[in-house]
Amino acid sequence: MPALHESHTTPSSPARLTTLPILILNVHSRCNCRCVMCDIWKRETNDQLHAQDLERHRESLLNLGVRQVVLTGGEPLLHSDLAALCNFFREQNIHLTLLTTGLLLHKRADEVATLFDDIIISLDGPPEIHDAIRRVNGAYNLIHRGVAAVRHRSPSLPITCRTTVQKANHRHLRETVDAARALGLDSISFLAADLTSQAFNRLLIWPTEKQSEIALTAEETRALEEEIELLILEYKAGINHKYIVEPPAKLRRIARRFREHLGEFAPQSPSCNAPWVSAVVEVDGSVRPCFFHRAIGNVTSSTLEEVINGDSAEKFRRTLDIETNATCQHCVCSLNYRQD
Repeated sequence: MPALHESHTTPSSPARLTTLPILILNVHSRCNCRCVMCDIWKRETNDQLHAQDLERHRESLLNLGVRQVVLTGGEPLLHSDLAALCNFFREQNIHLTLLTTGLLLHKRADEVATLFDDIIISLDGPPEIHDAIRRVNGAYNLIHRGVAAVRHRSPSLPITCRTTVQKANHRHLRETVDAARALGLDSISFLAADLTSQAFNRLLIWPTEKQSEIALTAEETRALEEEIELLILEYKAGINHKYIVEPPAKLRRIARRFREHLGEFAPQSPSCNAPWVSAVVEVDGSVRPCFFHRAIGNVTSSTLEEVINGDSAEKFRRTLDIETNATCQHCVCSLNYRQD
């Protein structure tokens, strides 16, 4: 699997891309959770990306040197012909990652164990906290059953998780690590909740009252900082130090994001090169340079390579200054990619 490293991208980075190592595909419009920090579940459509839709992009994938495809949504495991979709990429020896709620892993364990090279599960806390945030009774237990079923079929398949930190779970990070270990997951990653973008099916930026349901108060931010320090003390030392993906400095930046939202600090862009090494294709064919920036084209009427190096995409990359761009300054999920 491609490695991720800290790197720094400047406005002088090339506008035209010769390689695109990572491609993220939103393969199904619906989701089987009703998360408080996401609006994807509000979609009324039931669309999905079909394998035949990808055939015209086969040459683009080769020319752009795509190494990893991440299937997301919505929920990819709601897809009605997942095998055909995955086999298209497997034929080209592309690494396949599944980003999932985990609720359907036990039902589709045979497919998952044979089709994917690694799995990332969204885990929002210990059982009660996770179920409350996902607003699905028994969600954690379904993940437990699913992981066990996949492990039974493919013991060495990497299965990790990521946790979105927000009001409902900010005091439970250490318990979340314990919950991940109880599930038998290989590692855990943390990121701050996105409060200000139009990503995740938000037609408009959330109003202040909606943001306050997810954001932290000053007192809660202090509690989060204390929890992070305890997390670092207890889990980032000795043999456990690699179980949490983020180094201490990056964990501390999660709390800073909430302080920025409170106006205590100026928003600060992370180090990121996502627009130069990856793209996000929505279920309607729209192509974004990352989850948070606006679309730069659409693959329903053009090939992926034509969109990636089209006039709109090149202009975007040529003029993007990550350090000063307002969207980048509020980003909670940056990508730092360097190919080994």
